Amino acid sequence: MTAAETAAYRFSVAPMLDCTDRHFRVLMRQISRHALLYSEMVVAQALHHTNRRDRLLDFDPVEHPIALQVGGDDPALLADAARLASDWNYDEINLNVGCPSQKVQAGNFGACLMAEPDLVARCVEAMAKASSLPVTVKHRIGIDDLDSDERLTDFVDRVAMAGASRFSVHARKAWLDGLDPKQNRTIPPLQHDRVQALKRRRPHLTIELNGGLESPDDCLQALAHCDGAMVGRAAYAHPLRWASMDNLVFGEPARKVLASDVVSGLIPHAYAHLSRGGRLWDLCRHLVQLVEGVRGARHWRRELGERAQRPGADLTVLEEAGRQLRDAGL
Repeated sequence: MTAAETAAYRFSVAPMLDCTDRHFRVLMRQISRHALLYSEMVVAQALHHTNRRDRLLDFDPVEHPIALQVGGDDPALLADAARLASDWNYDEINLNVGCPSQKVQAGNFGACLMAEPDLVARCVEAMAKASSLPVTVKHRIGIDDLDSDERLTDFVDRVAMAGASRFSVHARKAWLDGLDPKQNRTIPPLQHDRVQALKRRRPHLTIELNGGLESPDDCLQALAHCDGAMVGRAAYAHPLRWASMDNLVFGEPARKVLASDVVSGLIPHAYAHLSRGGRLWDLCRHLVQLVEGVRGARHWRRELGERAQRPGADLTVLEEAGRQLRDAGL
């Protein structure tokens, strides 16, 4: 099977607040040409009311395939968001039913919506009718005491009937009262077996496993049971770890991706960003995760951070950082 014939969701990088902005997505595109990338969550209400939608929606064409993740509980506003996603040429739109933060709960969206499958279904139905984009849902296996396999299956069935084409299932429940978002990523135990069992119960649905996938081997194991493997924090903390995925998942010829290649590939994007009045640090803050486990890595990260944060930092900072890596054979 060629890369063109393999669905991008087979390997994806999860939406992460303050991480998966347009700069990090371009960075990851240097590492994987085929992975499905996600935006940070964009609140549908904010999209509706802002007069600068470009700030929330613009992306570089090299980021394709890319999904827009939205949060909200108003079918009309979410339908609006779906139309905008189509107008902006996203490849799909994803509804967040997994974020456990208090701020998100206060807006009655995110993980708390798992308690309201009928409302989620109305939202998905409105989004599906508003555009031709695939509508997908990212959610938990359960929340608080509402975490039985029966409830999970009922939730997925109801939302699938409304038009959801894929389910990205974070294999942890969320405690909405008592744990913060960071704790909800680590304290509730991983239950991959429950996501795998969901796929067995509903083989006709497209089920993607998210949560605790730390290596390419973990992803391959997930793909033996589910339709897709979604990586979160491990992709942000260790970008180069995933350079083999185009070969392993998408059948591309194996290629060696060096840190210096990634930096060089970012230069056109950095030039465009600086031309729009952006700061170099907006992009370079993601690069400090790029080099690890080798002699001089800490010095390289510290020097890049110091130089990129200076007022007026320009492309020469990035070019010098790339030169240092090439000279070190990295």
